[in-house]
Amino acid sequence: MRLQCLVTALCLGVGVMAGKYSRQVNEPTQSDSDGQTAEFRIAKLNQVWEKAKRMQLTPVRQAELHSDLKIQEKDELQWKKMKVEGLDENGEKEAQLRRNFNVILAKYGMDGKRDMRPMETNSLKDHEAKDGDVFDDPKLDKLWNKAKSSGKFSNEELQSLKREFQHHKDKIHEYNILMDTVSRTEEIHKNVISPMEGDTKEHLLQQKHTELKEKMRGLHHGFERLRKISHEGFSQDSVFREPRVIELWEAAKRANLSKDELESLKEELHHFETKVEKHNHYQEQLELSHQKLRHVESLGDREHIKRNQEKYNTLSEKTREMGYKMKKHMQDLSNKISRQGLQHNEL
Repeated sequence: MRLQCLVTALCLGVGVMAGKYSRQVNEPTQSDSDGQTAEFRIAKLNQVWEKAKRMQLTPVRQAELHSDLKIQEKDELQWKKMKVEGLDENGEKEAQLRRNFNVILAKYGMDGKRDMRPMETNSLKDHEAKDGDVFDDPKLDKLWNKAKSSGKFSNEELQSLKREFQHHKDKIHEYNILMDTVSRTEEIHKNVISPMEGDTKEHLLQQKHTELKEKMRGLHHGFERLRKISHEGFSQDSVFREPRVIELWEAAKRANLSKDELESLKEELHHFETKVEKHNHYQEQLELSHQKLRHVESLGDREHIKRNQEKYNTLSEKTREMGYKMKKHMQDLSNKISRQGLQHNEL
């Protein structure tokens, strides 16, 4: 009898300890103010998401924001584990995460500032909009109009080229946001408390400027590619169609990789391009579903509204999920190219 009681007590003790140190207890599910399960496991990301839902973002843009916040959540949770293990002593990763978060806020107009950032251009500032202007940038618009009227491109090729121009415009916008974020960070870091802290801040600022230089170099290569295609047309041996995949492939070719590594990466990029195209398709379907839902709501048929709302919610969830997986895959590929290129440069 005593032995049975002892075994029971031990089992209860193990159960209590398991409960105490379980993931569910140590990483509790976040809840919002209404007591419902929150979207993210980090409070500030939930605050951004709740604010975004009150804004007039398009369904596709809202889905893009959700994917960006999921990437930020993943990176911040990984950093917390690094911190527990005593890594990131100089705060470089933490500064990168803070900068990424500020870029997200600025990108979606939630940084409390009106987005008055001009496009980076060498043209005169008194440029006036014309009927042929599509990209709000004189250099891009001039190049696009020349390509469009050249007769070198089929309708399908023009659509592909337009996506590349739009991608380049987005990259310019991201660069300007990052530059603005770094400038504000520099102002904050001017108040140095101690020499040791000053050395750390100086290192972080150098790292930020290196990142800016890399992005500017990428913009230069991107524009040169657009200029070449606009003048010469697409070559017969064009490997990829999607701008994000092309950007990765061009970076890989500049990274001093071996022939075998490039071939392996090319195969992986083909799989990634399929994923990007599938995500683009879902974005188009989400936009169409939203338009249909608005139309049905105007008619007032409750049953019809309910069916379309359910379809829209399903599409929205799927688009967010695919967007996150695609961005994570792109992040992994970009890191892989950087690591392999660095290894070759060190040899």
